Amino acid sequence: MVEVSLEGKVAVVTGAGPNIGSGIALALARYGAKVACNDLDADAAQKSVERIERNGGTAIAIPGDVTDEQQVLAYLDRVVAEFGRIDILVNNAALLGGRGVLDESPEFFSRAVQVAAMGNFLNTKHVGRYMAEHGIRGSIVSISSSNGWSGSAGVIAYAFHKGGVNNFVRAAAMDLAPYGIRVNSFTPTAPTPDNPELIAEQGPGGVLDRPRSNGLGGPTGDEPWRRPSRWSGDRMPLVPMGTTGTPTDIGHCVAWLCSDYARLITGCDLVVDGGARAKNFAYAPAAPADLAGPLPVIPLDVADVADATAR
Repeated sequence: MVEVSLEGKVAVVTGAGPNIGSGIALALARYGAKVACNDLDADAAQKSVERIERNGGTAIAIPGDVTDEQQVLAYLDRVVAEFGRIDILVNNAALLGGRGVLDESPEFFSRAVQVAAMGNFLNTKHVGRYMAEHGIRGSIVSISSSNGWSGSAGVIAYAFHKGGVNNFVRAAAMDLAPYGIRVNSFTPTAPTPDNPELIAEQGPGGVLDRPRSNGLGGPTGDEPWRRPSRWSGDRMPLVPMGTTGTPTDIGHCVAWLCSDYARLITGCDLVVDGGARAKNFAYAPAAPADLAGPLPVIPLDVADVADATAR
């Protein structure tokens, strides 16, 4: 029987904001790790900590800018000082949104690429050096996106940096393999939020339930020569299993990938998306009412929802 346990391990999660980052941080804690939650927004990092603590876990907030080497070194030093070691790093910090190639600003493009590039590089470099120096055969996971593997209109900066994450992982895996340190990526696809605080703020459902005409990106220009970048009307179902899952589904898989059961998995990408990425472009799945759907999600957030929303 496989019983995944991260007891005795210490994890750092960057970009531990309310959706995917918070879900991963909670999962690592529920599987037994002590978790350090980083975010540029100190309040977001603290809320992730509070969610973990409500569910019986141990966590600290380590706010900071992942593109600033001195800040990265400072918050990693704090993790070691408080928890004694680092065994797991999850590189999740990224900028969502943006526009297409005809409309994106140099300023946003540069910042989005910097957050992903320097965030992955600096945290992987310094956590990797720490692990190698201390003989820790740890696990590093970088969060990619379906936009890093296939094209989508309206998100040119996001597509660029997520594509870079994919090969960064493979190269870093080769660099760190001699030390027994594993480096992998994880690809989600528009998960449906399940953080009670986030649901209270924006309502239930996600992008699949409420499609945006411009996807993750912003509006295009209004010049007379413009052509539409994507279909804006009603669309047929696109996900073979009917759902791309939730941050809880992502968290379960990332926790397993960071466990000792995955000891030989490195330089790989793990996908949780209900078959969305595997689907041929011409294939139209059956209507949701005709699908059996996946098994029920195994919950990780078991605290009283009222406690999360009353504050």
